[in-house]
Amino acid sequence: MILPKERDPRLTTIRRGGTLTDPDHHALALWAAACAGGEVTMSQARAAGGRSMAAARDLRGAAHHTASAAGQAAVVAHVAAHELGAAAYAIKAVRAAAPAGDGEAAGRRECRWQRDRLPEAIRGLVLDDQRLRNDICWSVFEP
Repeated sequence: MILPKERDPRLTTIRRGGTLTDPDHHALALWAAACAGGEVTMSQARAAGGRSMAAARDLRGAAHHTASAAGQAAVVAHVAAHELGAAAYAIKAVRAAAPAGDGEAAGRRECRWQRDRLPEAIRGLVLDDQRLRNDICWSVFEP
């Protein structure tokens, strides 16, 4: 589990006592889905989320991380703070699938690709969250 014990109120919706607006929550979910698997609708992502996480349990390497990324992306719709799970697992998948010796560089390229696609409205929030939770996200967000 890569969620912190203390939740950042910026990643908790207003209706649950945080400060995250519905439009920004939606933007986080779409960004997480893009990190995990390209363009999918929210209903498709939610439907696949549980199956992805279940499938990940029996997999190893890049396949495990890819399935986990897809599952994490789907659950952002429920808990916004899962947004880093999709991004982090996608970076781990790219690292694991890279040719021998290129894993770290491939992971850095994936991280840059993800950051380049962050909507401006949530860019600062996500980058700050990456800095705050990098240690519990396998340090995949280091430059």
